[in-house]
Amino acid sequence: MNTRKKTKKVKVGNLEIGGGSPITVQSMTKTDTSDIDTTVKQIHALEKAGCQIVRCAVPDKAAAEALKEIKKQINIPLVADIHFNHMYAVMAAEAGVDKLRINPGNLGDPDKIKAVVDAAKDHQIPIRVGVNSGSLEPKIKQKFHGHVTAEGLVKSALNNIHILEKLNFTDIVVSIKATSVPMTISAYQMIAKKINYPLHVGITEAGIPRVGSIRSAAGLGAILSQGIGDTIRVSLTSDPLEEIRVGYEILKALQLVYHGVTVISCPTCGRSDIDVIKIATEIEERTKNIKQPLTIAIMGCEVNGPGEAADADVGLAGGRGVGLIFREGQVVRKVPEAEMIEALMDEIESLAIN
Repeated sequence: MNTRKKTKKVKVGNLEIGGGSPITVQSMTKTDTSDIDTTVKQIHALEKAGCQIVRCAVPDKAAAEALKEIKKQINIPLVADIHFNHMYAVMAAEAGVDKLRINPGNLGDPDKIKAVVDAAKDHQIPIRVGVNSGSLEPKIKQKFHGHVTAEGLVKSALNNIHILEKLNFTDIVVSIKATSVPMTISAYQMIAKKINYPLHVGITEAGIPRVGSIRSAAGLGAILSQGIGDTIRVSLTSDPLEEIRVGYEILKALQLVYHGVTVISCPTCGRSDIDVIKIATEIEERTKNIKQPLTIAIMGCEVNGPGEAADADVGLAGGRGVGLIFREGQVVRKVPEAEMIEALMDEIESLAIN
């Protein structure tokens, strides 16, 4: 894996993005932001799942007015997502949000953009320039024969960055997302060569969990494995908690973070003596709130475990009517099949405590 590209460090609340800081995992609420109680409840659930930065849509004045109270009741940095109406961005900054997500070119005349930048400066918060394939400027699309292209996305991002730089504002994070995975990969490769601002990486409108997780893993994996990217958001048509889970799984697969439990399991075959799918699913569910990095192996027979899972912290290998519980490749217990799940959980919990 390539060394991560060194980017400018930007402070978002109590976190830092870029400059070699650990890659952060973000999500976005799917509630009506003006419904403070429901929004806060969802943010608390996201935080418990490991979300490090949360974004709320601000489509109207009521949502903008709700931000101040939401901010009071949460612990992780809050980002306001603004489109078109510059006053909502100003209100969000005054409400105490930790970052603004805008596309400067969509805010209208220069005075409106300056008002937003002045508010960001006054409250010492960064701005994420968010370019999206679904809202690429018509003038740029025309230059590329009416099509959305990676080159067009990069041009749009650079234009919007330049607007902020002309106002002497450089606390900038950049995202440049498309629904096309190859286009997104290409766009991030291009933009990474042209700027040193931290990059927020994601595949926009990735889809429902099964397909969206695969598309996100393919896109984010390709980008992050090249050392590009400082913060990520997996965009799924699903409960936002699933976005956090998938985000961490992508980062763990690339060995970019060590967070929570990773369950590895054999694919099963005719040699399998236990129901690996059922057991692995149950163990994953019962360990989902453990934050300590642990690797747990579920192997269907003596052939695949514990030998092939020697690197796991703890694991289970099934036999005929028995289960072998092992730690770091060494068998520590042999238990009846009916007791093996609880025996495995006992070992996991002892490691998680210690």
